[in-house]
Amino acid sequence: MKIALPVVNGKLSLHFGHCQSFALVEADENSREIKETEYTQPPPHEPGVLPKWLHDLGADLIIAGGMGQRAQKLFNDNNIEVIVGAESDTPENVVKAYLENTLTTGSNLCDH
Repeated sequence: MKIALPVVNGKLSLHFGHCQSFALVEADENSREIKETEYTQPPPHEPGVLPKWLHDLGADLIIAGGMGQRAQKLFNDNNIEVIVGAESDTPENVVKAYLENTLTTGSNLCDH
């Protein structure tokens, strides 16, 4: 599986649309191991661009601190599962917690 995480200063961004880059983490759900992490620069942020772009890069899941309802729908329309409310940490730590079913999520940190 490929997990996308918006990143600012090496940690999960609290809002996916305001990130410096995306970490794309290739992980094995069965062994709960991270295989590879790749960082990539997103295209300019415009409504609807990032879900299609991440879909084209093979993302199955996006984990973010916050994301608007419309963006969540666009990700779902592109067959990308959405998890919001994650706390800021390194992409590897966030994915490791997800794989181990210990990822703590709170409120969606975006209200639009």
